[in-house]
Amino acid sequence: MDIKNAQQEVDNWIKNHGVRYFNELTNMAQLTEEVGEVARIIARRYGEQSEKESDKNKDLGEELADVMFVVLCLANQTGIDLQEAFDKKLDIKTKRDHDRHHNNQKLK
Repeated sequence: MDIKNAQQEVDNWIKNHGVRYFNELTNMAQLTEEVGEVARIIARRYGEQSEKESDKNKDLGEELADVMFVVLCLANQTGIDLQEAFDKKLDIKTKRDHDRHHNNQKLK
């Protein structure tokens, strides 16, 4: 599924299962909360913190999907074509960073 279709799927879900989009500030707070849950899993599972027993069954993929869902909501409610924005950003990064990363001694 491409991003444009994902945005449409989220919009359909909101229309069929939700009442309406939360306002932008509420969604921003939700995004922060979801990113925090991703950070907690990564810090404990891949970082130096020990993983609590209650966190061992947390699904990183599910938490990343939560982040993506809220990002798609924000894009929808602010009129952003995220596919277009992503494609543009990838092009910019490709042109700007190709040689930079190949020449970075820290990555060798």
